[in-house]
Amino acid sequence: MSQKIYVGNLGYSVTNQSLENTFSQFGTVNSAKVIIDRDTDRSKGFGFVEMSNSSEAASAIQALNGSELEGRQMNVSEAKPMAPRDNNRY
Repeated sequence: MSQKIYVGNLGYSVTNQSLENTFSQFGTVNSAKVIIDRDTDRSKGFGFVEMSNSSEAASAIQALNGSELEGRQMNVSEAKPMAPRDNNRY
């Protein structure tokens, strides 16, 4: 079963492809996505990687947490489920 990984403190120059390349050395990457701000069209500084199984994901988390990618020290951990949003703010 696949596992989703949160990757924080990314540099603004990190792309989906460079994120995928970084994690692919630990196994099969199903998807890699840097989150983009829709107003500025610039990276928000974090993203998500989905690995094909939990053992590959655990290896990637252990090896890459605290390591440097394009000049910034990444925060890598298991992704938590998204909290429900209250869309009735106005």
